[in-house]
Amino acid sequence: MPKKHLGTITILVKDRQTNSPEVNRILTEHGHMILSRLGTNLERRCFEHCTALVVVTIEGTSKEIKELTEKIDSLYGIVAKKSIVTD
Repeated sequence: MPKKHLGTITILVKDRQTNSPEVNRILTEHGHMILSRLGTNLERRCFEHCTALVVVTIEGTSKEIKELTEKIDSLYGIVAKKSIVTD
């Protein structure tokens, strides 16, 4: 059985109102891997075309974490980076 790792995926969402539904759909599909999620609006008084930052704590194999990060990162207006914190 492949080893499970703890890690984070940090997701920058440009134009949150337009681009976040697809990010949320992908995260929901992989909900079994998600331990916690924190989202914040980077612009305090933004009402349109806001930029958001989402940090997801995740548990999975290195392959699963890599594939999920790449899937999110491939979306238009999204930047996703992973960090695996256990060996």
